[in-house]
Amino acid sequence: MAVCAVVAGARGFTAIGEWARDAGGVALARMGLERGGVDESTLRRLFARLDAGRLDAVLGAWAATRTTLVAGRRVIAIDGKTVRGARGGSSQAPRLVAALAHGSGAVLGQVAVREKSNEIPAARDLLAALDLDGVVITMDAMHTQHDTATLVTEAGGDYVLTVKANQKSLFTQLKALPWTSVPAVTKTDRGHGRRVTRTIKVVDVPAWIEFSGAVQVAQLRRTVTRKDRRTVEIVYLLTSADATAAPPAVGMRLNRPGFGRDLRLW
Repeated sequence: MAVCAVVAGARGFTAIGEWARDAGGVALARMGLERGGVDESTLRRLFARLDAGRLDAVLGAWAATRTTLVAGRRVIAIDGKTVRGARGGSSQAPRLVAALAHGSGAVLGQVAVREKSNEIPAARDLLAALDLDGVVITMDAMHTQHDTATLVTEAGGDYVLTVKANQKSLFTQLKALPWTSVPAVTKTDRGHGRRVTRTIKVVDVPAWIEFSGAVQVAQLRRTVTRKDRRTVEIVYLLTSADATAAPPAVGMRLNRPGFGRDLRLW
């Protein structure tokens, strides 16, 4: 009942109780509330007794059974989000790191970023709580860390990690590879008044580039044309998947924006 009320716009215990009264006995009976609605004090006691972590784990496990496969594998994006409408007084709004199923967008789990910390340890805590066997994990440049990569591969999964200019040494090494001689796969999408062209080139990781578990490296060029304006972004991607599991055509299928403002999936 509370979930339905919140989906309908309720933002507090009083509003949830009001929604229940307005819904009527027939609707409440279909939800299992045969005695009718509940008042605000009952709702407060109910939610005070709930184990939020356990509830989140159960809902995440349920959502995982309804995920879709991408190129035959489950793909999970790890992304940080600030909780809207949760800021109180002088305190900052809570920030969460969430695991989202590519294809459905279902949230499979989430962990709060601790005060005076950042998303990196929170993401590792979240990964440790997930079943990663056979899963592909995609993460943005912040999480391109040896320890994070090792955590994923030791749990039986593969990673796709972004490398941008803020990781100067690794970025420079990847940029210097002979990309002009590498064949490309290109795909163009149109919609929302813009044209997006993605070009991906993939090679085996050279022995002199040392990154935990990395097997392939890709150059991804993303060109966006909106009216007369054209922008180009080039990033490099490291993955622990070999060419059989992640050929360029598969990488192109996974290359969709959507889970995070800055997240680009490969």
